[in-house]
Amino acid sequence: MPQTGPAVIAFDLDGTLVDTAPDLLDTLDVVLKQAGAPPLPREETRKMIGAGARALVNRGLTAAGMSVDEERFDRLYDLFLDHYAAHIADSSRPFPGLLEALDTLAAQGHTLAVCTNKLEYLSRLLLDRLNLTDRFAVIAGADTFPVYKPDAGHLLGTIERAGGTASRAIMVGDSLTDVLTAKNARVPCIVVPFGYTETPAAELGGDVLIEHYDLLPATVSRLLGSG
Repeated sequence: MPQTGPAVIAFDLDGTLVDTAPDLLDTLDVVLKQAGAPPLPREETRKMIGAGARALVNRGLTAAGMSVDEERFDRLYDLFLDHYAAHIADSSRPFPGLLEALDTLAAQGHTLAVCTNKLEYLSRLLLDRLNLTDRFAVIAGADTFPVYKPDAGHLLGTIERAGGTASRAIMVGDSLTDVLTAKNARVPCIVVPFGYTETPAAELGGDVLIEHYDLLPATVSRLLGSG
């Protein structure tokens, strides 16, 4: 790509593009109830999101003091996937300013992509329900490639499928996983503070922190302009 030309802008999904916590955590409550555990406080479980559904179920059971064998875990995980798929967009919504920011980036010629540790079919289902799918050239989930975030291959594979190169790409995310992925791929990372992370967003080590999506297009232009 030319130095001043368009780039691939790759977004995390949960906690970055869409506030998915309500539906994810409602589903986790269903799983915990099935396992015989009470619901956990939302301020605790919200921080468990970001590494994929299997990790969320495991973290929830651990926090509830539940120890289950592999066979039972697999049944609970399947329950999670089935219930979540049926309720994936009951309350999940894009973050404020996102749609306008995506419109501006697209108008500037940038290619938009999703790079998430959510399973690909669930990612597509969610984006379909929210009428967002057509905005993205690539939707890469945890099972799209042989590796997933924070492995650089997940982001680099997403960028390649989108027709770009790492030298003209930016990652947008909300968690340490996203920042580490970007660093591993040697791609700049813009951090948003409204997602799901135990570490304060300002301490994640991203290249830039923006407080609102209104600031995204100008931030992308500044990062790309700096080379």
